[in-house]
This record gives sequence, structure tokens and C-alpha cells, in this order.
Amino acid sequence: MENWIAQIDKTTQNFSETFGELSFEQLNWKPNAETWSISQNMEHLIVINESYFPVIDSIRKDTYKTPFLAKFGFLVSFFGKTVLKAVQPDRKKKMKTFTMWEPNESDIAIGILDRFRKHQSELKNIIQNSKDLIEKGTVISSPANKNIVYKLEKAFDIIVTHEQRHFEQALEVHQLMKKKAAKN
Repeated sequence: MENWIAQIDKTTQNFSETFGELSFEQLNWKPNAETWSISQNMEHLIVINESYFPVIDSIRKDTYKTPFLAKFGFLVSFFGKTVLKAVQPDRKKKMKTFTMWEPNESDIAIGILDRFRKHQSELKNIIQNSKDLIEKGTVISSPANKNIVYKLEKAFDIIVTHEQRHFEQALEVHQLMKKKAAKN
């Protein structure tokens, strides 16, 4: 648990220190139509992470319907490992996200970094309050697809790793922006 919290703190610090002084225009700059801006990367992380909150809430309220596939440990393990591998920060393989997790197409409002920091704090609280669910080996389905099942513990691994991936993606956009500015 401390590892997840430390990683969230590190990612939050990386976003804050690297992009904290950028203007609204710089945060929303895109090298092309297919690449997300720095703001869109942060927005995407907020949207995707928050999609897990109702799942955890419904488990707490005892209204969560555990997917049938969760009964098959080999599938739970397979999907967890597969998703975690797919979100690694190295980004050798480009991925398309589910529509529900895509960021807003237009400019992201001023204050995205503050919203991101607030979200990260909320995410840490949810993780800290989920210790009992992790110890029970709770299995959930992906908020995007009920047929993709993994342990809640693996979901937190996926979340913090995915955040690193998008920091790297935002960093690449920032470097491209600086190169373009240096040419002009």
C-alpha cells in the first residue's frame, strides 16, 4: 500500500514540477491532432481513475455484482497481468483507450493541475481505505468492460503504472513543444 501511495506522490510531484509553470496555451498544445496535450493526459488520468470509484463504492455498499468470470482464478490472473503489461510506461506499443476514458477534445480548462492534485489526494484516500478489500482478494471488473476481471490489488497496480505511462507521454509532448519553440 505504501508503494502505491509513494508512486502517486511521485507522479503528482513530477506533473507539478515539470508542468506547473506552463501557460494555459502550453498545457493545451498538441504537436498534431492524434496526440494528446499535457492537459488531456491529466484529464484522462482523472477520468479513468475516477471510473473505479463507483465500483469500490458499490462493493462497500454490498451492491456490487461480482462478474461470473471472477470465479476463474486463471482468468483473473491473466487479465490482471495483461492489462498491467499494456500500461507500462515504456510505451513501445501505442494503445487506443476506451471511448469512455478519452479526454475532452477541446482545450482543458485552467486549473487542470490543481484538479489533478486534488484527484490524486482522493485516489490515495480510496487506496488507503481499501486495505480490507485487498486483504479479502476482492475481484472487480474493468469499469470499461465487465468481461475483463482482476483483483482490486492489481487494479491499483494498473492505476499507478498507467499514471507513469501518461507522465512519460506528457513529457514527450513537452519536449516537442520546447523543440518547436527553439526553432521559432
